[in-house]
Amino acid sequence: MLAICSVWLPALPLPAGRSLAPWLPLLGLALALGLHDGQLDAIAVAGIVLLGYAARSTTHAPHAWQRRSLLAFTLLLALLLALHRWPGFHNVLVIPSAAITADARPFMLFANLDKGSAGLLLLALLAPRCHAWREWRESIARTLLPGIATIVLVMGVGWFTGLVKPALKWPGFTVEFLAINLLLTVVAEEAFFRGVIQQRLQSALQGVRCGNGLALTASALLFGAAHLGGGMTYATIAGLAGLGYAWVFQRSGRIEAPILLHFTLNAVHFLAFTYPALA
Repeated sequence: MLAICSVWLPALPLPAGRSLAPWLPLLGLALALGLHDGQLDAIAVAGIVLLGYAARSTTHAPHAWQRRSLLAFTLLLALLLALHRWPGFHNVLVIPSAAITADARPFMLFANLDKGSAGLLLLALLAPRCHAWREWRESIARTLLPGIATIVLVMGVGWFTGLVKPALKWPGFTVEFLAINLLLTVVAEEAFFRGVIQQRLQSALQGVRCGNGLALTASALLFGAAHLGGGMTYATIAGLAGLGYAWVFQRSGRIEAPILLHFTLNAVHFLAFTYPALA
């Protein structure tokens, strides 16, 4: 989680005019500690290293066909890690199965090192980020009104369809939940769906009529499809949220905008409505 936060820090100067991104040694430390504590096996470390190499090579390979092939491999490997299909990870259970309110479905919270590592590598190596305070201010300004509209629409539809209802709360594990949700869930999902898929589709469809709209819609539909495990209603509402995230990404051109909106919507859902849904 510290490695993810450090993505926005400037590179560390090294001799001979070289530099080192701060997230890299922090990720290495996390992997070493994970191996020592038994949270990782060697094959898990191999998967993370392979993803990092493939993601970097998508922009450094000499030929276009190599870059396209490596991008497809990067997306596949990131998906395997995010869906916990790559072996060797023993993720920490932070909150055992429990219902936050009497009428809510029970849920469990894990600190998923596999999904978090995939998000870190996509964020650091492929997603367009803010590099100055001016860009941060512009991203927030362009996110504000679309973001409010997205939150009102998504939570309103969720309430109308009976998926959730208002339920103000502050459980004892709120800080842990919000930190894990932001850094190990939201960052990974936005880096994947917006920072890589939507961005690459926008570039590929330049000059095509409604190309940006097609890229926006595709990333939202894929985001909704990724939530089909929660049922069709849940996936549809997730798709609506995905439209909002894709909209602010297109407006800002930076990954921070959808990350901030996605996290804010999740926080509103967790703190002010039934979480994750009515039983």
